Amino acid sequence: MTTLEIAANILNLLGVYLAAKNKVSTWPIGIVGCILYGVMFYEVKLYADVTLQVFYVVTSFFGWYYWQKGGDGKAELPVTRVKLSRLLFYGVAGIMTSVMYGFMLAKTTDASYPFIDSMILSFSVIGQLLMMNRKLECWPVWILVNTLSIPLFISKGLYLTSFVYALFWVNAVWGHFQWKNVGKEVHP
Repeated sequence: MTTLEIAANILNLLGVYLAAKNKVSTWPIGIVGCILYGVMFYEVKLYADVTLQVFYVVTSFFGWYYWQKGGDGKAELPVTRVKLSRLLFYGVAGIMTSVMYGFMLAKTTDASYPFIDSMILSFSVIGQLLMMNRKLECWPVWILVNTLSIPLFISKGLYLTSFVYALFWVNAVWGHFQWKNVGKEVHP
């Protein structure tokens, strides 16, 4: 366990907790935490996770804006739902992207566990896009991502990170119930 791993996990744990609490401060804290995670994942050759952290940093700026001014009349964006047909599309797209990116990593890099890492990347992108738009369904996606991440991080010796992802898993369940109480409207 390094100072980098400790700092990255503290910031990301705080950021994820704030997301479940539906607090806009999740975004700036998450940006710093993701930068630290990106460096850490690079060091252990989880390149899809490095790519994911870059994606998180960029999209966190958009999420920060959307949550504050993305609603009607530039008001705070409300929690809403996604239609089942759209969720099915996201699922198929996530699986296809996982396979394609996994093959690319397996053929062109020395990546550790390229297919599982790519699945985490693909579904994290979906979860992030749903979260940026305050969609309730982001939380089951995060449950899937965390379920895949925990054993992967254990296998790489990132024990603190795997423990934090177990806490993220619990937080995702809690976040789902928190958001469910405020998000009633369904949007296509």
